[in-house]
Amino acid sequence: MIKVRDLTVAYDGTPVFTNLSIQFEPGKITGIIGPNGAGKSTMIKGILGLINQQNGKVTLHDEPIAKQLKKIAYVEQRAALDLTFPINVFDTVLTGTYPNLGLFNVPGTKEKNATKEALEDVKLSTFSQRQIGELSGGQLQRVFVARAIVQNADVIILDEPFVGIDMKSEADIMAILKQWRTAGKTIIVVHHDLNKVTTYFDNLVIINHGITACGATSDVFTKENIASAFSGDLSSILFEEEEDQHA
Repeated sequence: MIKVRDLTVAYDGTPVFTNLSIQFEPGKITGIIGPNGAGKSTMIKGILGLINQQNGKVTLHDEPIAKQLKKIAYVEQRAALDLTFPINVFDTVLTGTYPNLGLFNVPGTKEKNATKEALEDVKLSTFSQRQIGELSGGQLQRVFVARAIVQNADVIILDEPFVGIDMKSEADIMAILKQWRTAGKTIIVVHHDLNKVTTYFDNLVIINHGITACGATSDVFTKENIASAFSGDLSSILFEEEEDQHA
């Protein structure tokens, strides 16, 4: 379990979050939603120590998270990646084995076989020698899911994994996330499509420069909470559609 206590994160001295406290449960898929600029990615980066933490404590399995980063697989937004980097699909996935190799060790037969199996899992075996910049959005996202598979991490964090990808890739990725959930892993997904929240997530965090609500999706995804974090108009449209579907 990831536990966050009194976390304050700032950019250029301006706090984005102040005294944020939350926990993420194993064996659950937790979604993080909020309007553009609400701090979703910032919260994740603050938890991982990728940006300055002004104060607070973050633990994984009750130990400081900074000492356990190899147990965490983090998939950034596609826009943050350098797709011109000269690396192919196979070698990209293989990098997922590095955290567990130890200093000065190189991937061997075991790691390469695991990479082949992961590419089979995400249905990209025939793309193994393709340069990553040549892939579609859905194919690229499946490559990074495969990298998380070979890392065999306890925690998987994906930042907007479904932006700009095809429906088949999205379904394939969700199937893998559910397998991870069954295996007892902690899965955190920054997400944008509010129409799929109740289908995809066991737990939900709604944020807007602070936590509006968090808990079981069935309890948290309400008209009132969406109106508070987003807008009353969006909430009305969203929940009118939902009411129409159940009419």
